[in-house]
Amino acid sequence: MELKENNVEPKVSANIIYKKGLVIAGPCSAETEQQVLHTASELAHTGKVDVLRAGIWKPRTNPGGFEGIGTKALSWLSKAKQLTGLKTAVEVATSKHVEDAISFDVDILWIGARTTVNPFSVQQIADALKDTKQTVLIKNPVNPDIKLWIGAVERLQKVGIENIGLIHRGFTSYGNTEYRNVPMWQIPIEMKRLYPDLPIICDPSHICGNRTGLLSIAQKSVDLDFDGLIIESHYDPDTALTDKNQQLSPQDLNVLLGKLIYKKSNTNEEGFVKQLEHLREQINHLDEELISLISTRMKVAKDIGEIKKNSKITVLQANRYNEILERAIKKGTEVGLSEEFIKSYLESIHIESIRIQNNIA
Repeated sequence: MELKENNVEPKVSANIIYKKGLVIAGPCSAETEQQVLHTASELAHTGKVDVLRAGIWKPRTNPGGFEGIGTKALSWLSKAKQLTGLKTAVEVATSKHVEDAISFDVDILWIGARTTVNPFSVQQIADALKDTKQTVLIKNPVNPDIKLWIGAVERLQKVGIENIGLIHRGFTSYGNTEYRNVPMWQIPIEMKRLYPDLPIICDPSHICGNRTGLLSIAQKSVDLDFDGLIIESHYDPDTALTDKNQQLSPQDLNVLLGKLIYKKSNTNEEGFVKQLEHLREQINHLDEELISLISTRMKVAKDIGEIKKNSKITVLQANRYNEILERAIKKGTEVGLSEEFIKSYLESIHIESIRIQNNIA
């Protein structure tokens, strides 16, 4: 394989993470120099990839597996960058990782899900980044705790990091079989609401844990107006030393990216605007009615709490809640609502009812 140096100008003059439709791709782990350069060359050849990613430090969930080459592999990324023109990205989990990555001029650092969950580790990384102009992406924590994700953003902002982005890679869920990590789209959507100026990209590889679901998850993120994708790609996925089942060859990645359907996030067409305004007004009225109904329901829950108190009955009645849940799921599914939504909705209602009844003096 022959690699030729690419001296073309960067695609965009602004920081790369703010490019709409950003694509970050590369192997889960940097295994050999040949593997990194070969994969980088093929990814660059697609013309659809902006950034080369590779795992340098790879501590695994269970010891004994391949845990990365370490700092030595950073020189491979540097060479790949020189030869292909792709920018580079690596995961960091310690201050030493930060220092080493910066010394090799890595363009983007990302904080992994297992690190985001630990405020001590995030602060250590933030301190190492102080007084730098580094670009940093933050993956959601492994558990569905949005406050930890927010905390990581705030720690970086406090040390002066300006170019921050988010990566949605799904959340660990006990008993889950469909996904490696459940998407729980409502959490990244809330992060988009809280931080509208921060780009957010989707990681279908870690959500799916396999190749077959990648297109569906990638398209879902596009439909939700995410800003880009980070996908694992290896020139020979079946020989990969880590997470081989979720990696695509550069050729298959090219096909996947070509199948994505991008839609406009907005339009000024008069007919569309009028229809949308009319429907949104309906939503506003319905929301007001829902809030009024929920308020009425809580007043009834309070009356029930008074009766329980006078009769010296415990607030929590598990059998009754199960009865409510079963009936609601049956009714909800009949009108096209998902069981997951019904459970989530009733759980919130139930928690608020318990709170009100517990507060009865």
